[in-house]
Amino acid sequence: MPEPIEMPAIALTMGDPAGIGSEIIVKALADPQLAPLARWIVVGDARALERVERVTGLKLQSAELRDVGALTGIEEFTFGRLDARCGVAALEYVRIATELCLCGEADAMVTAPLNKEAVALSGRRFSGHTEYIAELCGATESRMLLSSERFSTVHVTTHVALRQACDLDIPRIVRTIELGNEAMKLLGFGRPRIAVCGLNPHAGEHELFGNEEKRFIAPAIEVACRQGILCSGPHAGDTVFLQASRGAYDLVVAMYHDQGHIPMKLIDFEGTVNISLGIPIIRTSVDHGTAFDIAGKNQADPRSMQQAMRVAARMASTRRAAIMSS
Repeated sequence: MPEPIEMPAIALTMGDPAGIGSEIIVKALADPQLAPLARWIVVGDARALERVERVTGLKLQSAELRDVGALTGIEEFTFGRLDARCGVAALEYVRIATELCLCGEADAMVTAPLNKEAVALSGRRFSGHTEYIAELCGATESRMLLSSERFSTVHVTTHVALRQACDLDIPRIVRTIELGNEAMKLLGFGRPRIAVCGLNPHAGEHELFGNEEKRFIAPAIEVACRQGILCSGPHAGDTVFLQASRGAYDLVVAMYHDQGHIPMKLIDFEGTVNISLGIPIIRTSVDHGTAFDIAGKNQADPRSMQQAMRVAARMASTRRAAIMSS
């Protein structure tokens, strides 16, 4: 008989202490079906956790608390208020969780939302979770994938100006397709069906609205196809997501942030999970922000966090099984 696969260990970061991160973690772990999927390690501060437990009436269950002590010396912080100290604490949780993954103590990490403005108030340059984790890992080609039960989307560019995103590059598009294909296999797709978006309206309409599709996107698709990847395009961005939602494709490659984010958030905001690609660790996240307007009011919905945790557990288990069989 094959040896049973050991339960993966997964680190959960609390996010900005003034946001809803701690609340959605406590609520998510109260789900009796979710808790047994992994050995959960909550990376954050005991003080923040205690405040959320009082607000929700729930206790942290089925998890180990890794108390970072990043709030030590801070007498008070306020739910829903921008605070540079909370921004720094949130970054520290991410740094420690990343180290846990890099040293093998954790098999994956799931991040609750932090607030870019709070981090910026501390004087630190910060463009996003994905980029920060990639920097910690020494990775140079990170990508963002949004995954839902219906289909997934991976982005060629994310947190850059739209004008900059229009400066396409064939190798970058090819690498995005490759990373998306690899991630979909970890999610259980044997040979993912991939649709690649055009940049211009109607994918250029035979170069009436631009020639980027012919110059950059079509050649990148040809390279990926020669590698045995099942991909097609360039497809018009205004119809391809509808086709994917109806089952025609498993993954859509978007050229820029809003081209991919808008349809994903419209189709399944609560169930969409953010997955970082191009880094040596598994990292998933909720696809929403700190929700300062409802922080500390026991109104936060944990469904996105629960789905991010399920996806992380699935990917970690798939990777473990592949390693054991190799």
